[in-house]
Amino acid sequence: MALVRLRCSVRAIALDERDRVLLCRFVIPQPDGPVVVWAAPGGGVERGESALAALRRELREETGLALDGAPPHVWHQEVVDPGHAVGYDGVINDYFLVRTASFHPRGALSDDELAAENIEGFRWWELDDIAGYRGMDLFSPRDLATPLAALIAGRAPGEVVRLGL
Repeated sequence: MALVRLRCSVRAIALDERDRVLLCRFVIPQPDGPVVVWAAPGGGVERGESALAALRRELREETGLALDGAPPHVWHQEVVDPGHAVGYDGVINDYFLVRTASFHPRGALSDDELAAENIEGFRWWELDDIAGYRGMDLFSPRDLATPLAALIAGRAPGEVVRLGL
């Protein structure tokens, strides 16, 4: 049986005072043309690094947000798909709920460094705009609106919710 290599990542569900969620615009090159995916800021957990330390580092690098305290772990996602993460057979994403005042995302990474990670921008999204979106871009997770609605309604899960693709 072959060993499956999954990339472990952390992501922040950053909600502002108006319950908008901050998402990164990833433009992922594909043979048939780029795919655009809106996903929570975050990234890989480095060897020897805790999930919380990785979350703090990734948020500072990508968005400039300084994370205080230990936000609740709310979602867990496993995607086994060899094309999903370069060099891996898939990903594990652990999501943490971060409440913050609205801000203009500008982290420590340069535009070129963000582009090397396929990030081409940020946007604060309203739940209704995500739920009603009918364009070609994708969300990660695909049904982001459903678990997000529960968080916004104040129904933080008693245990970590497992998500699909």
